[in-house]
Amino acid sequence: METLKYFTNNQFVESKTTSYYKVYNPNTGEQIAQTPRCTTEEVAQVISNANEAYKTWSRMPILKRVQILYKVRDLVLERYDELTYSVCQEQGKSWTEAAGDIAKVKEGTELACNMPSVMMGESLMDTSTGYDTVTYRESMGVFVGIVPFNFPGMIPFGWMTPVCVACGNTIVLKCAGATPLTSMKMAEIYKEAGMPDGVINIVSCDRNDTQELIRNPLVKGITFVGSTSVGKYIYETAAKYGKRVQCLCEAKNHALVLNDAPIDRTAAGIINASFGCAGQRCMALPVVVAQEGIADKLVAKIKELAQGLKVGPGYDKSVKLGPVYAPEHKKAVEDWIQKGIDEGAELVLDGRGIKVEGFENGFYIGPTILDKVTPEMSVGTREIFGPVLCIKRVKTFEEGLALMNANPFANGSVIYTQSGYFAREFARNTDGGQVGINVGIPVPVGVFSFTGHKDSFFGDLHCLGKDSYRFFTETKTVTTHWFDEHESKSVNVSTWDGTI
Repeated sequence: METLKYFTNNQFVESKTTSYYKVYNPNTGEQIAQTPRCTTEEVAQVISNANEAYKTWSRMPILKRVQILYKVRDLVLERYDELTYSVCQEQGKSWTEAAGDIAKVKEGTELACNMPSVMMGESLMDTSTGYDTVTYRESMGVFVGIVPFNFPGMIPFGWMTPVCVACGNTIVLKCAGATPLTSMKMAEIYKEAGMPDGVINIVSCDRNDTQELIRNPLVKGITFVGSTSVGKYIYETAAKYGKRVQCLCEAKNHALVLNDAPIDRTAAGIINASFGCAGQRCMALPVVVAQEGIADKLVAKIKELAQGLKVGPGYDKSVKLGPVYAPEHKKAVEDWIQKGIDEGAELVLDGRGIKVEGFENGFYIGPTILDKVTPEMSVGTREIFGPVLCIKRVKTFEEGLALMNANPFANGSVIYTQSGYFAREFARNTDGGQVGINVGIPVPVGVFSFTGHKDSFFGDLHCLGKDSYRFFTETKTVTTHWFDEHESKSVNVSTWDGTI
């Protein structure tokens, strides 16, 4: 069993801690590594290293910075299968889902490579007679990225790191203690690509030492992905200390299926969105709101397709549904299933107790369907983060929309219909920040922002898209005026000098 190190100044450093997180291979149930809970002193030193690196990295021309990221992108492609296997091994995603995780690393890096064009400022001559004004986007300093367990490639090295460093900042990533292996491989890639010492840093620590990441005066901003309760705390605390912050949090995305939706294609889309990544993603589709005229046929078709999903280890390329990431999470999801039954939901398909031949100790849960879930049931309102689909039934479009908007989360929302009228009404009136019309997971490509709303997001600027470079930079305006021979001898200067 490997004892991992933390990464700073392009070196893997052994921690002085005596406390560790367990890293499992969820496909087999074996513990394969342990991650250090770095000490407060170690975390503070890593932040200091990042701040020191910022002094020279921020002065490097942006065209040279992105040349390193071009090399990162090429190395990701060279090591694509290795990185995909790493995600399968530590997180349990199926091979295709893990490959998608790494594809998003590539996509985020390519977005960052475009920063020279995106970061260009604005200018205007003669804003007042003889005065010219230019706007620049400037880097800020050290950023902290706090990463969840479910996307060990995409979130730290697709959403956070590439744009942050392309803009001239440095970053300290707090990787998930349970899924650190892919992050460490990406650290190697950044080092091989020529990233200078201290620009990319990776630590793992417990909640107490995370305070150092949030409160340290050298940290200028924090980007977080995780639970709503923690996100709210980080948002409030970071703001109190004058830091820029974005927190992407929980979700309970709903899909409204109207009577005119084609059954087979709609059910296939729901299967993919609900059970992909074993439901462990904030853009999963854990609730379907079915109009009564189609509900019975839809549920029967979803059950049929769900029963056909092959459950097994992620690195078996024929598998469609891998394990959940940890034994305690498996228990939590199974407890939620039982809670739904206790609350009165109808169990259509039970994924508990599933065993995979040759991998009997893996953390597997099969696809689970709970029908006739009502608004007062917590199973249909709270995030379960597992392969559990809840069915709610409504009579009308208006009833379905109101039911969806009553949810406190609003990451995404979906409608399945062939009606242009209802599709437009839905897009206009849903609270969901990312809307799918016959698209089960409406996450746009990285040139658009990831736009969650309500209790799914806290902050002003989202990740990815144009919001991303705005989050990682601040605006500076420079107004210039040159004196002619007559004015250079004048002592009369207006208090509104250059502004009117």
